[in-house]
Amino acid sequence: MAYKHEDLSPPLDSTSSPPPLFDGTTRLYVCYTCPFAQRVWITRNYKGLQDTIKLVPINLQNRPAWYKEKVYPENKVPSLEHNGKVIGESLDLIKYVDSNFEGPSLFPTDPERRKFGEELITYTDTFTRALYSSFKGDAVKEADAQFDYLENALKKFDDGPFFLGQFSLVDIAYIPFVERFQVFLSEVFKYDITAGRPKLAAWFEEINKIEAYKVTKTDPKELVEFYKKRFLDQQ
Repeated sequence: MAYKHEDLSPPLDSTSSPPPLFDGTTRLYVCYTCPFAQRVWITRNYKGLQDTIKLVPINLQNRPAWYKEKVYPENKVPSLEHNGKVIGESLDLIKYVDSNFEGPSLFPTDPERRKFGEELITYTDTFTRALYSSFKGDAVKEADAQFDYLENALKKFDDGPFFLGQFSLVDIAYIPFVERFQVFLSEVFKYDITAGRPKLAAWFEEINKIEAYKVTKTDPKELVEFYKKRFLDQQ
């Protein structure tokens, strides 16, 4: 599928006016560097919904007051304004966008793949929590366990390099975090997530060819600096 390029607008901050809310436009509120928002952004792109779902970037460091007051009381991203209501939570939203909009389906119909896909999506919180908390302890030991889990999961279906064989919501749920852990673990702990994990290496290589994902990536230098500040400077 040909990827449709779009120019990204600057993030809205505390000095900005709100967009004309609930005017029938479908809006996806994101922060360009947030991995949770990135999941929904990739889903939107892959389904070719750039004209259907308007991207509204928010500056989370200096967020506009109207976002909490008028858009999403939780005051976090992502959130989606659609059909006169606003919904949030990235894992719910990737399923919602896949089910409620046109474009290629991102979840298989085969019951076995669906069941495994749901298990893997449910596991993403365990995966991310384990790695984030390990940055202050034994990061390498935890990384071994978590990336071995992904390597084994990638062995289940062999009709493609992705978790369910073909590219799906499962890949979208994991890649924003794998992207960040890969660069941070490599830079700070000299740990290569793909060493001894050929399936994970192939998965990572293939996913990096997908335009819908590539345009959402954060500058690796920025990621490392952010993670160093967040996890290492307080020690």
